[in-house]
Amino acid sequence: MTFGKSFFASFLAFFAAIFVLGVVFVFMIVGIVASSSNNQVVVRKNSVLHLKLDAQITELEVKNPLDALTGSDVPKIGLLELKEAIRHAETDDNIKGIYLDVSHPMAGFSTIEEIRQSLLHFRESGKWVVAYNETMSEGAYYLASAADKVYLYPEGEVEFNGLSIEIAFYKRLFDKLEIKPQVFRVGKFKSAVEPFFLEQMSDENRTQLTELSNSLNDVMLTKIAEARKIDKAQLKKISDGMLVRNAAQAKEYGLVDDLFYSDQFLEELKTRLDTDAKKVNLVTYTKYKKSFMSTSTSENKIAVIVADGTIMPGKSDGKQLLIGGETFVEQIRKAREDDDVKAIVMRVNSPGGEFRASDMIWREVQLASQVKPVIASMSDYAASGGYYIAMAADTIVAQPHTITGSIGIFGVMFDMSGFLSDKIGVTFDEVKTGEFGEMYTVTRPLTDAEKNFWQRSLDAHYETFTSKAADGRGVTQDSIKAVASGRVWTGEQALQHKLVDVLGGFDDAVQIAADRAGVSDYKVRFYPEQELSPLEEIITAIGEDQEDAAVRAKLGAYYTWYLQFQKVKTYQGAQARMPFEIQIH
Repeated sequence: MTFGKSFFASFLAFFAAIFVLGVVFVFMIVGIVASSSNNQVVVRKNSVLHLKLDAQITELEVKNPLDALTGSDVPKIGLLELKEAIRHAETDDNIKGIYLDVSHPMAGFSTIEEIRQSLLHFRESGKWVVAYNETMSEGAYYLASAADKVYLYPEGEVEFNGLSIEIAFYKRLFDKLEIKPQVFRVGKFKSAVEPFFLEQMSDENRTQLTELSNSLNDVMLTKIAEARKIDKAQLKKISDGMLVRNAAQAKEYGLVDDLFYSDQFLEELKTRLDTDAKKVNLVTYTKYKKSFMSTSTSENKIAVIVADGTIMPGKSDGKQLLIGGETFVEQIRKAREDDDVKAIVMRVNSPGGEFRASDMIWREVQLASQVKPVIASMSDYAASGGYYIAMAADTIVAQPHTITGSIGIFGVMFDMSGFLSDKIGVTFDEVKTGEFGEMYTVTRPLTDAEKNFWQRSLDAHYETFTSKAADGRGVTQDSIKAVASGRVWTGEQALQHKLVDVLGGFDDAVQIAADRAGVSDYKVRFYPEQELSPLEEIITAIGEDQEDAAVRAKLGAYYTWYLQFQKVKTYQGAQARMPFEIQIH
């Protein structure tokens, strides 16, 4: 009897604990939802906006409500929201200046340039920007050069030794696994598939990458020279010879203004604020963006449709990692049919992707441009499929650093019959009613007839690509083919080749759109719009975070290679994708 009572009591206690934990969890969820909707942050007088930008910077903020509960090891910041916050701070009497705190931003150079321009515009309001950190990567220093003053930790360092572009090659891995890539491409520079059958860069790829890196480096040196009042030739000498190896040399060569410990830097801020207060009132970006809301009451709207990621068929994934053709067709159509939307800005940050999905989006952009102004604004990448979806716009605006062009097509089919048979002991056989079998098979090599089909199909897609590019740019198809062949260009080079119209940033594109629409009073609305409720976001995030954490834990250091494999799986079929992925160090 005693055992029965104990068991029953334990049984009740167990379920009581589960109930209590459930209630606590619900209250935590409610708290997160409530806090996520709370915008009531009051900024005190004599404050400094603290921009800590060692973060993953995407076009729009990637929302994960669980970050408020668990904290994220990699902060995430939306570029367009950040620019809006800096713009608001210009006229906020309570904000006296900006403390730029950046060491290793996870962003491309065009994204960094957008932030630089916002900081320079902020300074034009008469307010100041100071940068300080212990170390600064090449990208971080480029961003910091927009500040009035750049300060460095006395034992810190600045990376200032030029750019390098590195590509991983998988041929030896495939040889060992007996996997044979069957490659089809149009364009000698269309080198996305080179890592599958070469062990190093082709001459054509080495040429384009050398010119690309030199162009990017030249733009960066030009702007740093202008900001820091240092001769460009001297800067190039410092960079090429890596003459700055420590903090003292960084100050000696004029890259930084002074060397401060953190307490000395805080005293510098107090001096700028002209205050005797014990503490400097630093307002984080996260808090500051909750202190204001758009006050525009205009019914006129500029729709900004943000295409950030790889272009694929179907729906977007809601995390800005995928540009779903179906989703973006719907969003562009919605903006086209909305009479309050006076113009559309296509904000493109994409290395491309699946050909047909790109073509679907292109068609909808073309239809929209027939009834209202459509301006394309290029970010870090707008290449291949990314260029495809932009080329029907009335005007294309690119940053000097934007990587664009790559007008070409490729496809790859992986013959895994050797791996399946010799490595894991699985064989396949088939019957067919005609000359052609399964066209997407990995269980056997393609026949000559099937290979011919795929190559002719890609040739036709290339003709379509170059023909539509010519129509969009108002030039001949031959002139497009002269700069196509899968070759990538910087925005500055693309302007010379008439692939883009204007060098500038997102703000320039919005202004052009407003001018073309003839409106001076308008509000900007971002698409795709939020579709999930806060609670749905949390439930989705829990599942995604658990799945990703499990994969990370299982693979450890091999997790990066797993992500690469996930991308390779999407290469089946016709691709309008950038010919490589760039890691700029």
